[in-house]
This record gives sequence, structure tokens and C-alpha cells, in this order.
Amino acid sequence: MSTIMAVRLQRISVSFQSFFLMCKPRVTALIVFTAMIGMFLAAPGMLPLDLLLNATIGIALASGAAAAFNCLIEQKIDAVMARTRARPLPTGQVTSVQTAVFATLVGALGLAILYYNVNPLTMWLTFATFVGYAVIYTIFLKPATPLNIVIGGASGAMPPVLGWAAVTNVVSPEALILFLIIFAWTPPHFWALALYRRHEYAKSGLPMLPVTHGEEFTRLHILLYTVILVAVTLMPYGSGMSGLIYLAAAVVLNVVFMAYAISLYRKYSDDLARRTFKYSILYLTLLFAALLGDHYLMPLIA
Repeated sequence: MSTIMAVRLQRISVSFQSFFLMCKPRVTALIVFTAMIGMFLAAPGMLPLDLLLNATIGIALASGAAAAFNCLIEQKIDAVMARTRARPLPTGQVTSVQTAVFATLVGALGLAILYYNVNPLTMWLTFATFVGYAVIYTIFLKPATPLNIVIGGASGAMPPVLGWAAVTNVVSPEALILFLIIFAWTPPHFWALALYRRHEYAKSGLPMLPVTHGEEFTRLHILLYTVILVAVTLMPYGSGMSGLIYLAAAVVLNVVFMAYAISLYRKYSDDLARRTFKYSILYLTLLFAALLGDHYLMPLIA
């Protein structure tokens, strides 16, 4: 009896882990982090705990559901790429029907939490983001154009707007500045990955920029978009949204990112592209952390 129970518990554990992995926890964590920063920046003081928890959980569930739908739609592509072939769907750990049911239930729960416990605006913005990523980007843009990540990046840039709306029930210019930062960050971040994974993307048939236009063209565009990113990240200080603490952090982070982009353009290697991709994640995390630190520390200094 104890052996049967142990086997059942093991199966439940494996199933839970499979569904959890389909939610792309690392990506979802970054989404939730930037959404939370949007919440804190929108509040003049500390956030009510119930609002913070409800908005965070709702956005996390909706994001995880969108990721699961992405895995469902791209399972054949995932099966031929080394980076994704170990995901639960290509390996048969879960079925398409199970994934569809799971994503629908999780997404509906997340939207319900946002609608009833936060506000309807945040729910509708989150739903639009869900459709933008899971449907417009995944089904239509990604297989159709090498500019997929530029256009589709709008969905990935929405989390701080969602967080801001959760607190204020409006979408203000400050929220749009946060949106622009992630929107400008997405192309150099993702194209660095696409460069050192270009052979896998070519095999999958997806028209990623390094496949359709070559490495040199992609490296040039990483550099150009990094220049745009640098300009956009100065907007919080220029608009009075942040102070010198954020400005100092942004300058340092941008100098390092520009150094990576210039090095990548001048002398390419897969290892450098991989390091650029990893730094871009650290860059965004520290940049938004600097916004948060500035928001609470500058009034104390002043």
C-alpha cells in the first residue's frame, strides 16, 4: 500500500513539475518583477499588502498561462531545437489537451483575480497582453516576419503598465516610459540569443533576423537598438520621474551594454553573444531595481 502511494505521489510531483515548467518560470519571474516595480513606482508610499498580493498573483497566473499556450502552439518547433526539446510537450510528459485545459484554467483564474480583487482595467490590459503574446505574436508574427520580436515586443513590455494600472487604475505617461524601456530592450536581448542559436532557428524554419538577413546585419541592429535603449533609459530622469540614484545606475549599466554591443558588432563569437544575452537579463533587472531604490531613497536624501 505504501509503495502504491509513493508511486502516485511521485507521478503527481512529476506532473506538477511538468506544468510548472510550461509556465516558463524564469521568464514569468522577470515579468512579475517588472510588474511589481510598476506597482511600487505608482504608489507614493508603501503598497497595501492585499493589492500587492492579488495583482502579483493575477499577473503571474496570466503570464504562466500565456507561456503554456506558447508551448502548446510551438511544440513541433520546440522538438527540433536543443534549447527547447526537453520541454514537457515535446518529451510527452503532458498532452496537448492537458496543456490547453491547464492554460485555460490558470489564465481564467488569474484574470478573475485581477477583475474582482484589483480593477477591471488591469484585467483587460492583462487579457490584451495575453492575446498579443499567445495569439498575435506566437501564431501570426513569429513565423511570418524577421521583425517578429520588434512588433511582438509590445506584449513583453506591458508588465510595468499592468502594475501601474493595478495601483492607479489609469495608464499614465510614467507607465508608458517603463513600457518603452522594455520595448527598446527586447530586440538586442533576443537577437543576441538568436545569433548563437541561429542554426537551430534555421532548422526550425522560423524567419529570425540572423537567418533571413545574416549575422552582420543582426549585429548592426543590436548596436542600433542598444543606442535607442540608452536614450530611452534616460527618460525617467529627464521627465523628473527619478533622480540621481537611478541616473548613476543607468549610466553604468548602459556603458557596459554598449561595450557588449560594440564588441559584438566588431568581432563576433557565439560565446560573446551568449554573454551579451545573459548580461541583458541582469541589465534589465538592475535597471528596474535602481528605479525602485531611487523611488524610496531619493526623498530621504532630499
